[in-house]
Amino acid sequence: MKKYNLLVVLFFAGLILSAFKPHDYFTWILEVFPAIIGFLVLVFTFKTFRFTYLTYFFILLHCFILFIGGHYTYALVPAFDWVKEVFHQSRNNYDKVGHFFQGFVPGMIARELFIRKEVINKKGWLPFLVVCVCGTISLLYELLEWLVSVSSGSAGDSFLGTQGDIWDTQSDMLFAIIGAISMILVMSKWQNNAIRKIKA
Repeated sequence: MKKYNLLVVLFFAGLILSAFKPHDYFTWILEVFPAIIGFLVLVFTFKTFRFTYLTYFFILLHCFILFIGGHYTYALVPAFDWVKEVFHQSRNNYDKVGHFFQGFVPGMIARELFIRKEVINKKGWLPFLVVCVCGTISLLYELLEWLVSVSSGSAGDSFLGTQGDIWDTQSDMLFAIIGAISMILVMSKWQNNAIRKIKA
């Protein structure tokens, strides 16, 4: 249990640090809200369904990405301003890191649920359906960004974060799908091993 408690402590440490003098609190709330909701869901389901420690670790990593994006806004993360200058990019691309993990981490969650709950009988369908789930999550998040932007006007511009790129929505979804595919290619074996340890 100690290792799980450490993840909880790190979650709250990241959340508190991100809340200290953010760019603006409206954007901060919008960006960290998914992490808070996710945390509550995981706490309430911990006794009935405990994910592998590997999956929890990557969920925490995704939360830190959200915390950083919430603190600075995705368009203004300082480290990626440096990357922009060094590699002569036209925009701050921290946003793409966030969307990559929006596919990578939900992919881990979906894959573990599908395997352990025996949702899919034919294993050949597993990678395809995991990517479909992540693509759907990304689509819904883009619709949420659009709704917030339409509802709040200029106040939601930092949350939308297009930085003048007319293809931002499409590239966000592409990066989420790339993240999901990367997870399947890189993490499947590790995740299978972690699942076997739980069942042992």
